[in-house]
Amino acid sequence: MTKFFELFLAALRGTETNFTSGSINRAIFLLSVPMILEMVMESLFAVVDVFFVARIGTEAVATVGLTESVLTIVYALAIGMSTAATALVARRIGENNPRGAEQAIGQVILISLTAAIALGLPGFLWAETILRLMGGSERLIANGVGFTRMIFASAPAIMLLHTLSGCLRGEGMASVAMQSLWLANGINILLCPVLIFGWGPFPEMGVMGSAVATTIGRASGALYQLAALTRRSGIVQVRRADLTPNTDLIRSLLSLSAGGTAQFLIGSASWVFLTRLVSSFGSDAVAGYTIAIRILIFTILPSWGLANAAATLVGQNLGAGQPERAETSAWRAAIGNMVFLVLVGIGFYTFAAEVVGIFNRDPAVVAVAVQCLRIFCLGYVAYAYGMVLTQALNGAGDTRTPTLINIVCFWLIEIPLAYALAEWLHWGPEGVFWSVAFSESLLAVCAIAVFRRGRWKAVTV
Repeated sequence: MTKFFELFLAALRGTETNFTSGSINRAIFLLSVPMILEMVMESLFAVVDVFFVARIGTEAVATVGLTESVLTIVYALAIGMSTAATALVARRIGENNPRGAEQAIGQVILISLTAAIALGLPGFLWAETILRLMGGSERLIANGVGFTRMIFASAPAIMLLHTLSGCLRGEGMASVAMQSLWLANGINILLCPVLIFGWGPFPEMGVMGSAVATTIGRASGALYQLAALTRRSGIVQVRRADLTPNTDLIRSLLSLSAGGTAQFLIGSASWVFLTRLVSSFGSDAVAGYTIAIRILIFTILPSWGLANAAATLVGQNLGAGQPERAETSAWRAAIGNMVFLVLVGIGFYTFAAEVVGIFNRDPAVVAVAVQCLRIFCLGYVAYAYGMVLTQALNGAGDTRTPTLINIVCFWLIEIPLAYALAEWLHWGPEGVFWSVAFSESLLAVCAIAVFRRGRWKAVTV
């Protein structure tokens, strides 16, 4: 027990950053602990917001759901660039080339800010139109347009918080990424009730208060990451000169991020369609669906910690010329993730009503949320393997293969199946939920088959 506690503290401190030698299990533990805690903090953003917003009313929850279903386009680019950053920085660290890692991080920052402005500005200007296109009622639009505008205005903070975390993970500094999310989430938890309900000298801002609190929290976390990446005592020190556009590096990052962005964008586009389909069954269905998704994110995001650990280990070990060690690391991370998600799935399936009741007591909303949560839990075993192995492929720099898998599973299978079950067979929202569980399970089977073939070991970045 003493050794475990010492190892746990070492993981939190981030005392080791190069994982190309020594025990694989130790490497997975040292990387995954801060990454899991980082993802827990990220998931708390979603849960905390919906917890307090649900106290305002069903329309406020629906506003959050509709806004974030469109905002997934920003998340897609952020996660795509984060994937590229992890792969490139990890490969340079594995090659013992910190200067190359610094230059890559500088270009990540430059691309992130440019993309955030390009996407956030239109969302800010046309927030009302976006909510209307997503099926929001006129009353919902009138009450929620400020929330939507503020969230889109925070696009630079969203982008940097994700992409800089990717840089830190690739560098092996998962503990710093974790600390930045602790800071961001702590500020969000503190400010959410204060600004939403107008505690003390602060005005009551309603759902708009949630947007302001989240924006301040994310911006604080991003600034913390920038400080860590530019300090002289770090493994890498990003300089102002690294922000000067480098055509070759930008091309390399965009090529790598295209696959990661496409993966998330393909999945996100399907989620936008599914949300629009669910909205046709009323605000209660959207609210229930939104609450269930937030709860699901709370469990899935920690699992992404293990998946991100696998990506870093694969990238660093390929850079060090050790492909077999990279493969073993990915399989062991997948098994650990499976055990975790099976246990969580059993708990959520059994106590779905009690968990949903924490966020909402409306019988119609609770019924939809419970149904959604239980159906999703049935696919947890497949989710575990799918997320780890696709991230392992991304960490190797093979972002094209997971993209093709996503196209087949989400666009060719999930969307048509959801529409057929919900509309043609009249299953309603339940049909949407079953289509998600089936397509995600199919994705896992495809990822396992591709990973076993081993072509990813020959990818160069």
